[in-house]
Amino acid sequence: MEIYAIIILCLAAFAAGFVDAVVGGGGLIQTPVAMIVLPKESVATLIGTLKIPAFSGTSMAARQYVRRVALKLRLLILMGTLAFLASFCGSWLLTQVRNDFMKPVLLIVLIGIAIYTFVKKDFGQQSQKLRTDNELLIYGILLSVVIGFYDGFIGPGTGSFLVIGFILVLGFDFLQASAHAKMVNLATNLGSILLFLLKGKIIWTLALPMALANATGGWIGAKTAISKGNQFIRKVFLFVVIGTLLRFAWDVVCLFNHI
Repeated sequence: MEIYAIIILCLAAFAAGFVDAVVGGGGLIQTPVAMIVLPKESVATLIGTLKIPAFSGTSMAARQYVRRVALKLRLLILMGTLAFLASFCGSWLLTQVRNDFMKPVLLIVLIGIAIYTFVKKDFGQQSQKLRTDNELLIYGILLSVVIGFYDGFIGPGTGSFLVIGFILVLGFDFLQASAHAKMVNLATNLGSILLFLLKGKIIWTLALPMALANATGGWIGAKTAISKGNQFIRKVFLFVVIGTLLRFAWDVVCLFNHI
């Protein structure tokens, strides 16, 4: 593999780690870059390889959040277990079928999220008691299964979708949502990594240097988010959602041009 390709992908991994630590969605940076730099590799191989730096960066960010934010452990254990299993199943399906049909649906969802977040200035600025403890578990199960499967199947934007779920569905603020999302995202990454390991879909010469770059970005991003608080996270969140929106819009246009 050319050294320039590794350097470009490591820079993308660093940026992805920073963004992912703040609001999630780092895969929206490193995944398209990897597809451009390595166009001959299969999607399953690229996604499998990128799960290693994703896990590395998320681990570093999660460590920073755990030291500063109180976590709901009972909820996290349940969600993490289900997210792991759902992600494993999603990754298995990725090795079997094409996943382009999901993108038009995601495009519509992201438009709604971007409009809602921009208009509703207090979105994620403080936690709300929206659910009882039992309701938290029920809705947490649904989030884990749906988003866990998505992460294994497609991947980019998972961290952002988890943050959105924790805020809109479970009533967390941005900082709490980011902390809990990191822990669940670790589980989804592990589920995918296990499947791709079994399938031999990881390019280790690329995965390991990217993992170091992603972890460095994650460490810096988490410290920045914790020190600057909810307003900073909200701004980065909007930036990432808009970026996600543009990325999926491009994919949908390309898809329809080939029909």
